[in-house]
Amino acid sequence: MTEFKSLDFDTMTPADFETYLPEFFANGDGHVSTDPRLQTFLRNNPDCAALVRDLEAIADQARSLFEPTEDQDPSDAVWSNIQNKLKQGVAGDDDLPIPLTV
Repeated sequence: MTEFKSLDFDTMTPADFETYLPEFFANGDGHVSTDPRLQTFLRNNPDCAALVRDLEAIADQARSLFEPTEDQDPSDAVWSNIQNKLKQGVAGDDDLPIPLTV
């Protein structure tokens, strides 16, 4: 692992940046573009800045695949409707042999 204190962010080349980029992502919060040490470099190297934006977008999308969202769970209205139907004893086509109570 590289000690970033020894890096000179002001004289870093795009090749240096690409070498250290995986470590920037691994050691940061996943948002290299917000690292204050890299602001000048990214502003002066638009291709590197574009690469960072693309990688951050990919990482954000990947993270979102593992985060539950509200639309994955039925709404409270759906649960309420199910509860009301069960209380009424309406089971639909697949009648249950015994009534359920909630």
